[in-house]
Amino acid sequence: MALSENALRVLEKRYLKKDKQGQVIETVAEMFRRVARAIAAAESIYDPEADVPAREEEFYQLMANLEFLPNSPTLMNAGRELGQLSACFVLPVEDSMESIFDAVKNTALIHKSGGGTGFSFSRLRPETDRVGSTGGVASGPVSFMRAFDTATDVIKQGGMRRGANMAILNVDHPDIIKFIEAKEDLTAFTNFNFSVAVTNEFMEAVKAGADYNLVNPHTKETKTKNAKEVFDRIVAMAWKTGDPGIVFIDRINQHNPTPHLGDIESTNPCGEQPLLPYESCNLGSINLVKMLRSTNGTTEIDHVKLARTVRTAVRFLDNVIDVNKFPLPQIEEMTKKTRKIGLGVMGFADMLIQLGIPYNSDKALKLAEKVMADISREATEASRELAEARGVFPAFEGSTYSDENIRVRNATSTTIAPTGTLSIIAACSSGIEPLFALSYIHNILDGAQMVEINPYFEEVARREGFYSEELMQRLATGAKLHDVAGVPDKIKRLFVTAHEISPEWHVKMQAAFQKSTHNAVSKTVNFPQEATREDIARVYMLAHELGLKGITIYRDRSREMQPLSTSPVEKKAEETGITPRKRSKVTKGVTEMVTTGCGHLYITVNSDEQGICEVFSALGKAGGCASAQLEATCRLISLAFRSGVDVASVVKQLRGIRCPSIAWEGGKSILSCADAIASVLEKHIKGDTGGNGNHGRDKLNEPENYGSAQNIAGQCPECGNLLAYQEGCFVCHACGYTKC
Repeated sequence: MALSENALRVLEKRYLKKDKQGQVIETVAEMFRRVARAIAAAESIYDPEADVPAREEEFYQLMANLEFLPNSPTLMNAGRELGQLSACFVLPVEDSMESIFDAVKNTALIHKSGGGTGFSFSRLRPETDRVGSTGGVASGPVSFMRAFDTATDVIKQGGMRRGANMAILNVDHPDIIKFIEAKEDLTAFTNFNFSVAVTNEFMEAVKAGADYNLVNPHTKETKTKNAKEVFDRIVAMAWKTGDPGIVFIDRINQHNPTPHLGDIESTNPCGEQPLLPYESCNLGSINLVKMLRSTNGTTEIDHVKLARTVRTAVRFLDNVIDVNKFPLPQIEEMTKKTRKIGLGVMGFADMLIQLGIPYNSDKALKLAEKVMADISREATEASRELAEARGVFPAFEGSTYSDENIRVRNATSTTIAPTGTLSIIAACSSGIEPLFALSYIHNILDGAQMVEINPYFEEVARREGFYSEELMQRLATGAKLHDVAGVPDKIKRLFVTAHEISPEWHVKMQAAFQKSTHNAVSKTVNFPQEATREDIARVYMLAHELGLKGITIYRDRSREMQPLSTSPVEKKAEETGITPRKRSKVTKGVTEMVTTGCGHLYITVNSDEQGICEVFSALGKAGGCASAQLEATCRLISLAFRSGVDVASVVKQLRGIRCPSIAWEGGKSILSCADAIASVLEKHIKGDTGGNGNHGRDKLNEPENYGSAQNIAGQCPECGNLLAYQEGCFVCHACGYTKC
């Protein structure tokens, strides 16, 4: 099989079996064979006479030819001891201490097994609500969410990666404003995506500028709030940080296939899979580029091959449910009750290029609708055939299918999921996203750099006669194709990239796929850095009008871990010669005492006319190494502040550092002296002390001005290459790193 160098790097790092010394002990072919054998074994459950080896070979060829790939946990764990094959889950959070901390424990178990988790915190009583059993007051949803975030921090998924979470709160919850603003501090809830569950009633109230009801989930008491004011806060925070997203919860439940089991309240971390409590995501994606054929020089979709691939993939995903080792018995019970699967696509942008269709065109929208309608139709038919042989899903009676007597094996069959690392393995574009870049710089060993070029673009450039290494280098360092002279207009229109496509076209494309998708669609709506809040508000309203189930936006450079544009930093920090400003003779500051596991730590934060300029600390009566290390830490922090480094960036680096002795203060854990310093600095960011700091960007009405220090934050933390923000996740196309 032909695999790219990137694909081999990603597979060796994240997917292939390793021995105790970390050495790879299987080939890519052996991995696909391992997975195919494990999934095909489910055939004998339903037919003792089944030709399991033949089915194994069918599954193997599907993956080895890169025509279909299951979600990453299946590739990683099938046929291995862990055996957990699902991508993500939804857990219930009820309004009791027992339920909340059962959910925290279950989250840790799921993340340990390699899965992500989604929650609705809407059932928790609001902050300051009276708790009858103790006579105290409630902490509120946002406060309890910190326990989930901390648990995620310390669990590394299946030895592979750190977990991801989705937090959802209903727009009518009394704590909705606190929830909307919870991620204004970029160092908080770094393991969570946030989404507000908005109702049709709320959206109509926004249009009318009317009030709507906030409902206490515990007492059912109501009060009113202006819908437009709340909507504007959602927009402002999304403009600033990318969070929260929006989930159109009424539309999700309008398409809930099993309403007799309850309302859907949450989704998985990337938002494409609305699920009931304890349901799981069992996902896979078809590579659309492999569904093309050339006849007499004309490229077209091979509909026969597509239909055959869909049917095999549906059978594969249904088998996954039977051989899966679920992390919790409740998850196994619920997953087998509804047997939801999610078959989606990747390589859509590449397919359009091969067909000569620009992404932002009516022709592309029509093709998207048709392709997804065909896939969903064939998936439903395949599920119907499986039901004839294996039986309908156990919760069939009472479902929307039973009302119409459509006997299917799976309550849902199609989803458009993120395909960050899968698309690297398959060497195709991600999901239904447009191209991120035509050319970009790839860091390789010993600081050397190499220009990576989109293979379709390189082929066309050579064929059309405008290829040059100089042009590829220019595109990799920030030039836009539409500004390059000598390139035919039709080529410029065809090779449009994500940031050149208007947000409205992103929404239209998502809506085109959503029309026939059983679950939801994971896609990012890209905005340029200069986009306004009004631009984002218009797109949210358009998303509701066009029938989306949810929407995630990303304004360029609006997050600390942001993708770089394709232009790298032109000069390294060493070359720009950053010189710290001189310390003023007179500074003003405050000193705070924090209890640490090593004793009382006295932290002094001083400011000059430009903001925080220095930090001092003294640890009780300690001397020796402890004092020396604290002095070194504070000197470096002070140097960073006088060099213009943002306070939040320093806090992010210090927060969470642990030492063997942990203390508690004010109900919060102090993990180390460094963590204590971060806590005090954080108070300055929030204005809780008399000091001031380098945090002017925390004001919502001030756009961020990124320089070289911020651009460094846009590099992959594992390999230093560029990050792309696609399908609601950060993705490194060089090493496969992802963060959702």
